[in-house]
Amino acid sequence: MSRADSAVKAKLSHRVVRLLPAQWRALLVTFLTWGVTLGCGHIPRDEEGKLRVGLVFDIGGKDDKSFNAAAWEGAKRARQELPIVLRYAEPGEPNNLEPCMRAFAERGYDLIIGVGFAQGPVIATVAKEYPNLRFAIVDSVVDLPNVASLVFKEHEGSFLVGMMAARTSRTGKIGFVGGMDIPLIRKFATGYEEGARYVNPNIIVLKNFVGITDAAWNNPGKGKELAKAQYEAGADVVFQAAGNSGIGVFDAAEENRKLAIGVDANQNWIKPGFVLTSMVKRVDVAVYTIIKETLEKRFRGGIHTYGLENDGIGYALDEYNRPLVSEDLLREVEAAREKIIRGEIRVTDYMSSLK
Repeated sequence: MSRADSAVKAKLSHRVVRLLPAQWRALLVTFLTWGVTLGCGHIPRDEEGKLRVGLVFDIGGKDDKSFNAAAWEGAKRARQELPIVLRYAEPGEPNNLEPCMRAFAERGYDLIIGVGFAQGPVIATVAKEYPNLRFAIVDSVVDLPNVASLVFKEHEGSFLVGMMAARTSRTGKIGFVGGMDIPLIRKFATGYEEGARYVNPNIIVLKNFVGITDAAWNNPGKGKELAKAQYEAGADVVFQAAGNSGIGVFDAAEENRKLAIGVDANQNWIKPGFVLTSMVKRVDVAVYTIIKETLEKRFRGGIHTYGLENDGIGYALDEYNRPLVSEDLLREVEAAREKIIRGEIRVTDYMSSLK
């Protein structure tokens, strides 16, 4: 079957599945997964006796060098260290998220993990129909007893890299390039700006977003264009929280001989000497932990929070960026980190402020 035929089948199957009653929908998904799993590839029946884990990536895929890649690292570690069977699906487009999730559910996988806030509504629907299966969602909250919601205090880590950006800047201007303009990415931007103003109340922060649809996560050209414009406007450090679009920000930093800040995974290595640091979000730890807890029969639904206090959030310091970060700056950032943990510095959580 050609790629074009597979794509057509995926789209038509998705529309048909959504129109059928729930019981017919489940049967149809089972039938279709014998061949092409609605754009997800073939998901086989695995050996019994091992914990079976299904991982559904966001549309950026497991090689985005960022959010999805971090989830993949945690899953691979679990596969290496624990007696599990691990399968994954890369939907490629938003319409394939639910069919991929359903394919794992139909196979009766013991734990099904959705990576990314966009899968929140999908898991809310599928998990309700399969109450005996366990699910986990990264970056969203689904209020069901069989769903573990893995969330992060991104605003706190963004505060710290905002401090680093403002202290490093020689122009008094820094930038932020977000992916999709959603509350979650505004959460990064708000923390970043507050951290910058903590050390320099007069700092100017330029902010742009790649777009307002899912395509915003996978447009490096637009990310580069936005970062270039910010550098030309005087910013000398730009923080990107844009998924695969952020790769363009690194390209712009190198071409303009300026600095960028990575996100989610440690991205210091991508452009050595041009990445000041990375705001590390330990999605790998969250994914590994929920798999291990499920294997040990300690799975619990509800909210699982990762922040500075449990090393779920931080910043990267390694051989690639060590020459860019002074000891004085490190001491100042570490002191602020401890104050945030103790509650002496309160960083605005943009998402909570909307409630």
